[in-house]
Amino acid sequence: MSELAEMKSIWYLVGLMLLAMGALVLAGGIGDLISPPAHATVLARLRPNLWWGAVMMIAGAVFFLSHRK
Repeated sequence: MSELAEMKSIWYLVGLMLLAMGALVLAGGIGDLISPPAHATVLARLRPNLWWGAVMMIAGAVFFLSHRK
């Protein structure tokens, strides 16, 4: 154990979590496109889960890729 292990940045883990959660939100949005819910919300036509899933995945990819060592 003469060599110290390099610690990962917290932003690396934040990016990994944003990627995973964004993928889940995006998958839910795609599921809603395939089979729409019986009672849609007021702004369902704007597909916010698709937009926010994509935004979360892009932000996660930026954090993940910029802080990896």
